[in-house]
Amino acid sequence: MSANKKTFTNSTLITMFKGQPKGLYALSLANTGERFGYYTMLAIFTLFLQAKFGYTEAVTTQIYGIFLAAVYFMPFFGGILADKFGFGKMVTLGIFVMFAGYALLSIPTGTGFAGQAMMFGALTLIACGTGLFKGNLQVLVGNLYDDPAYQSKRDNAFSIFYMAINIGAMFAPGMAKWITNHFLAQDGLVYNGQIPALAHQYLELGEQMPAEPLAKLQELAASMGTAITDLGEFSRHYIEKLSTAYNMGFGVACVSLVVSYLIYVGFRRTFKHADVTAKQQAEAASASGVKTAELTPAQTKSRITALMLVFAVVIFFWMAFHQNGSTMTFFARDYTTSEATGVTRMGFDIFNLVLVLVGVYGIVGFFQSEKGRGKLISAAAFAVAVGALIYRYTLTPDPVHILPQEFQQFNPFYVVGLTPISVAIFTALARKGKEPSAPRKIGLGMIIAAVGFLILTIGSMGLMSPAEVKAAGASDTFVSQNWLISTYLVLTFAELLLSPMGISFVSKVAPPKYKGMMMGCWFAATAIGNYATSLIGYLWGSGMALWMVWSVLIVLCLLSALFIFSIMRKLENATA
Repeated sequence: MSANKKTFTNSTLITMFKGQPKGLYALSLANTGERFGYYTMLAIFTLFLQAKFGYTEAVTTQIYGIFLAAVYFMPFFGGILADKFGFGKMVTLGIFVMFAGYALLSIPTGTGFAGQAMMFGALTLIACGTGLFKGNLQVLVGNLYDDPAYQSKRDNAFSIFYMAINIGAMFAPGMAKWITNHFLAQDGLVYNGQIPALAHQYLELGEQMPAEPLAKLQELAASMGTAITDLGEFSRHYIEKLSTAYNMGFGVACVSLVVSYLIYVGFRRTFKHADVTAKQQAEAASASGVKTAELTPAQTKSRITALMLVFAVVIFFWMAFHQNGSTMTFFARDYTTSEATGVTRMGFDIFNLVLVLVGVYGIVGFFQSEKGRGKLISAAAFAVAVGALIYRYTLTPDPVHILPQEFQQFNPFYVVGLTPISVAIFTALARKGKEPSAPRKIGLGMIIAAVGFLILTIGSMGLMSPAEVKAAGASDTFVSQNWLISTYLVLTFAELLLSPMGISFVSKVAPPKYKGMMMGCWFAATAIGNYATSLIGYLWGSGMALWMVWSVLIVLCLLSALFIFSIMRKLENATA
């Protein structure tokens, strides 16, 4: 039994990081900075659209879906360009194009045609820049593991890379909250998610506004403690200041891109050897007289077919998962209690979440360390984290006021905390010859995603429909934050089964000549799923009962799982 235990501990977190090429960490950190800016922007994007321009939920989710689709579809073209001109060149160009987009988005404008044109132009630049950057950076990571010395570490490498993405994403909502509160406070205002829609309604209808929403706006205006007595003036003032606060949040992405670029350039020597296309590899091999094995046309076709079938399934996962920035954010704003109490309130402080992660990694390190010094350091880290959390619990106000975008920090927090556990489980299964294949993991992930939305369905029973909330000005019932927090936890389990393993699968199975294109196709499938988020946004404002909206996602996830399990043998044979 002791021998088995030793074998298990040697195969988890320590092995996950041990012996990885230095280039992995450089590329991961470069991606962390870029993702921090992107997710800071995304945390407030739909809120910004509604607050500034007064768009309905249907229009907002349509714009959100198109933007996400563009962000994830453009890597297809970025991959084609990189296969021809080089991955590194496209990554560098992508950083500069993204910077220009975020810079435009951070400039306060009016709400007329010019302001909307500038906003859409900025989104176009961000999408194009991401298309050049995102997929090609991941191809560089995959190329590091073409070296036979590192091939066995590919899956663990993409788990580390995915953790780095989520470290950036974890801090983003907190930054978005801080920026919003800071700039509103400069004008003596505080955030209230109900005000923007009511303010736009008043500016459109004036005193003809229905009595209930009008009374609610008057109540909220009075609660701000401002000297403004005219509701029209208050509405314009609040919309302008909140929109400007969001603009400043978008400016964070510019700073984070500068950091990413400095990391990328400063450590380029650690991954420069991976910046080669299939054509360059063939030319180098030919010059040295080494013959490289090539796939037959039948093998190439079989691999591409398998990849396309997997891509078709993940469309529905991303359609469901990326409700986090649209309907799940609306649920947080319109149906969830805005005051967190007890232990729950601790989760809305990013520093507390970092302490929890220190504690988790302390426990993992203690059981995995083979030397007394390692166990002592891990135990000390755990003790310090627990002590700090207890101390902060006594100092944290009860209740704590929360903003809708803060819920988005739970998913990346869970990813960072659960990745070592996920790696440990699959490493142990692999040792026994029982690790599921990548397509099988994707199928299991779809089932778990359905369970996540089942939680939200149960939590939505008896609540007003979104259409009823809009008519009344506010919901008559608000539910615990734990419904959303639990949903994010379950969806994260699904994500860990699907996303990092899917990326690793593409980098391993894609024919060498089409690596960039196939990684682009992975993102293109993600893009279609992201655009499909707008279909749920349409249902949100259609008058459908709230629990039924989430039920649609449950059905789609289960049908996708059924499909992938029905073609499992074909997928596994093609990629063996």
